[in-house]
Amino acid sequence: MTMARRSSLWIVLALAAGLIFVGILIRRQHWKPLTITGAVTIKDADPRKQLPIADVEITVADNAGEPPAKSDSSGFFSLNLRKGLRRGQALMLKFRHPDYLPLDLPEFAGDKLYVAQMVPSLRNADTVSNRPAVAVGNVRVRFSIMEIRTVNVGSAVRTFQVENVGNVPCKGRPPCSPDGKWKAAIASTSLDAGVGNEFHNARVSCIAGPCPFTKIESNEFAKNSQTITASARDWSDPATFLVEAEVVHTMQSPIDHKSYPVIFGAALSFTLPTNAEGVSLEADIAGETVIFPLGPKLFLTWANCNARLNPDRTSVYRCELKPGYRFQ
Repeated sequence: MTMARRSSLWIVLALAAGLIFVGILIRRQHWKPLTITGAVTIKDADPRKQLPIADVEITVADNAGEPPAKSDSSGFFSLNLRKGLRRGQALMLKFRHPDYLPLDLPEFAGDKLYVAQMVPSLRNADTVSNRPAVAVGNVRVRFSIMEIRTVNVGSAVRTFQVENVGNVPCKGRPPCSPDGKWKAAIASTSLDAGVGNEFHNARVSCIAGPCPFTKIESNEFAKNSQTITASARDWSDPATFLVEAEVVHTMQSPIDHKSYPVIFGAALSFTLPTNAEGVSLEADIAGETVIFPLGPKLFLTWANCNARLNPDRTSVYRCELKPGYRFQ
């Protein structure tokens, strides 16, 4: 066999092996189980009212899917299809929720985002048609955040005296007046604010005696601390000094906050920071202001609520009015 014929044979074998490999990949791709993902919202001409629907049961007709999937609080769902179902094959997605009309959505299996819009059911209309809807107005969101804050818990006042005799030459025997001419005396006093407290805005002043011939020795008392010491120098007759300071306590305590939700149609939405606590809704129900704590189960007598976490750990709340209620 010539060299040229051998080369041609190897090329043919390589092409055949490549085609077989590609065929295996395509076959595996076709037989790999497909997963479809999507979202369920309320059907409305106004995009702002196309709110997500939670707890919708999603199945595929003719048992083409695995056990039913349910949408979460954001309306998202993920459903595994039966093995062997190929891309492009026709599907009938079935969406069921007790508060919405059944929805059968014809689709094709593939790599796409499936969005289903459901119409609210009127099953409860008869129970409320004989009485006017209760008005819900002026809705406010109340919550608290633990923050570090400083509280003024009192004040401190103390006097002290510096005993000295004026007009006595110093003669180099400290303490002396600042110019070294006259004999001086120094006195001090200390204050303790107590455990967990601090002195703020401490100040020392001469209030009696020959104040022009005195001097505050140190500014250390001006620092915020549990204890402070004030001292003064006097190079004349006795002088009296006044020490004053505010006593503060730093602690972590809840700070109340209030915000307003956004209302579209029969639902309201609001977000809360990661460290929000004690969430409640304050609303005027039938003309009377009432506070409704949400609690861990997000229970309200006049609305159904759910919550979800954003990637940044902030929370999104949505509350939809129950039959028999309307926003004022």
